[in-house]
Amino acid sequence: MNNNEQFRAMVIDKDSRGDIHRQIRKCTLADLPPGEVLIRVHFSSLNYKDALAVTGHPGIVRHYPHVPGIDAAGHVAASNNPSIPVGARVLVTGFGLGTEIWGGFADYIRVPAGWVLPIPSAMSTQESMSLGTAGLTAALCVEELLKNDVLPASGNILVSGTTGGVGSIVTAILAKLGYQVVALTRKASSESHLHQIGVSKVINHDHIAKEGERQLCKEEWAAAVDTLGGTILASILKRIRYGGSVAACGMASGTEFSTSVFPFILRGVNLLGIDSVQCPLLHRKALWEKLATEWKVSCLENITQTIRLDDVGPAVESLLAGERLGRTIVSLGYT
Repeated sequence: MNNNEQFRAMVIDKDSRGDIHRQIRKCTLADLPPGEVLIRVHFSSLNYKDALAVTGHPGIVRHYPHVPGIDAAGHVAASNNPSIPVGARVLVTGFGLGTEIWGGFADYIRVPAGWVLPIPSAMSTQESMSLGTAGLTAALCVEELLKNDVLPASGNILVSGTTGGVGSIVTAILAKLGYQVVALTRKASSESHLHQIGVSKVINHDHIAKEGERQLCKEEWAAAVDTLGGTILASILKRIRYGGSVAACGMASGTEFSTSVFPFILRGVNLLGIDSVQCPLLHRKALWEKLATEWKVSCLENITQTIRLDDVGPAVESLLAGERLGRTIVSLGYT
């Protein structure tokens, strides 16, 4: 393809005063980083990390100008790798997309072949972005709980941040597999929505804020998936039953937490770290096949909103304000 070909992208830039600006503007293929595979993006998605990138968060954006978007799905427009043919439906999530290199908030991305996965045949391109990084993270959480012998018969599973992308999807998968899910949320108005995606019981954050400085609390849940981090994670650990597990996959409430060793040495609790960014490609492929088949959830349409690239700015503001439910996908207008 001609390197002078133009396309639209949301570009984040910093001026000489250090002020951050975002603009949807025309770029050329020559602006993209080197890589073996050029992808025409059909859909991206809006994640918490993308929201931080759009605002120029220094922990996410290191070089300017920058295009956010840690997820992208579309078709191969050009390829130097024979195993990734032109025209193939593919997706990219994590690795350095939207952080180290220009990401999916654009009509095109160019990436290393080792980042590219075929979209499962049983999944549409749009569905793949309704899941995106959130879906992969949710699948990793479920897989880790299963590896640690957390079964439906083990007892209730707590999920924090259930109105968000990861929380919604992990709840739906667990409910499909027969688990009883307890949702931890600050959004009292979302109870009806949560029951629709499979939640058995809804509790408010105040429920786990009552213990104060106690080192351990009454055992309540067989396991948990925590998408928030910070003090919420510390409070959850104190209430996990003997031999239970907590899959930790998020930081929306903070990157640091303080706890004692008691949950680990007196109750044998397992703290399971979940990373979807550098997860190896073969592992990803197996999980994406599960998401398309045995772990396929029926509520994706109900928890997904579709916006245009021009709408990303307001959507970021509402996401950071905690006002969005479920998943938001970004349509790049491909027909």
